[in-house]
Amino acid sequence: MTTHTAARRTRYLRLGVPAAVLGTLSGALAAAPAPAAAASTPTVQRLDALPTRVVSTEAAPASYTVQPGDSVYTIATRFALRTADVLAWNGLSWRSVIHPGQTLALTGASAPAPAATPAPVAAASHTVVSGDTVFGIAQKYGTTVDSVLAANGLDRSSVIYPGQTLAVSGPAASAPVAPPAPAPVAAPAPAATATGGTTHAVAAGDTLFGIAQRYGTTTAILLALNGLGRDAIIYPGQSILVAAAPAGPPAPAPAPAAAEPAGPPPQLSAGLDGEQAANARLIIAVGRDLGVSDRAIAIALATAMVESSLRNVNYGDRDSLGLFQQRPSTGWGTPEQAVDADRSTRVFFGGAGDPNGQRTRGLLDIGGWQDMPFTDAAQAVQISAYPDRYGQWETQAYQWLAQHG
Repeated sequence: MTTHTAARRTRYLRLGVPAAVLGTLSGALAAAPAPAAAASTPTVQRLDALPTRVVSTEAAPASYTVQPGDSVYTIATRFALRTADVLAWNGLSWRSVIHPGQTLALTGASAPAPAATPAPVAAASHTVVSGDTVFGIAQKYGTTVDSVLAANGLDRSSVIYPGQTLAVSGPAASAPVAPPAPAPVAAPAPAATATGGTTHAVAAGDTLFGIAQRYGTTTAILLALNGLGRDAIIYPGQSILVAAAPAGPPAPAPAPAAAEPAGPPPQLSAGLDGEQAANARLIIAVGRDLGVSDRAIAIALATAMVESSLRNVNYGDRDSLGLFQQRPSTGWGTPEQAVDADRSTRVFFGGAGDPNGQRTRGLLDIGGWQDMPFTDAAQAVQISAYPDRYGQWETQAYQWLAQHG
């Protein structure tokens, strides 16, 4: 009995202590003065007043020797430079590959420093014709493949196309007529077919396979006729030879499209499908919101057509994405931001409202862009390996602006 009584008392004590404590706590909470709420105010003020984190960067030297693991983006970030500026100062494009030991200029004034730059200026230029290869051109001018690639900001994955102008950096200016080298380049059979053959103006969405089926030929024949490899890229407005040696049979099928080659440059279609028209309206709306000129909007429209056929795609060369094929790996935002059509358009325009801030260079950030030729202004932003394509869409861009603006 005594044991049970002690146990009961113990339980009562255990229950009584928390009750007392709770009573004390509740009394303290109830009695808490109003200033206690105000005590949190200084905390909020301190959070708001936290200083911005400063990323330490090194002062940019005049030139920099590429180290293993470097990329143009990481070098630019290290020295607080824009990737686009570093590419422009060194005659590179977004497709260019840098390698350890290569010297890069890190200031516009030092652009002439690289030894390779003066050579192309003094050297001749070559206009690419059907059947040309970089190897054949290099042999013709007594130089090397690497020299031709370097002189034109190309790499070994780049594709050349008829009508493109290449600087040839051969040391000997008299060597353009190199001995037996022209023989492999001549490719007599395709050249003969080219003069009397039928051509097709590539439209958005065309593929070599589809063109071959349309004209009753094969992809292999199209590649041979145009001097292309299987990894070649075709683009809207490009003229493709479609007539093989027996040009008679295929002719009837493509009769409706055969009229296009009549004029000097191929006429590009101004018509847009539903998806393209919606993206054109978005670009125009963003341009209006930012208060940019009609010319700036037309440049954006033409650029989006060249880069993505005015489609907000989630694929592209390397990690290029979206309407303007912006690359997350070179500072243009995250992959999700690159396929955000509204944001990517604002990044293309740049200026004070650029979502990327100073990390990238948009059209409005380029001094004197208003006075640049249409295609040069677009190229200054995109730094493409194919700088001449944007101007091909200038007329159509203004038509889209009038139709959808």
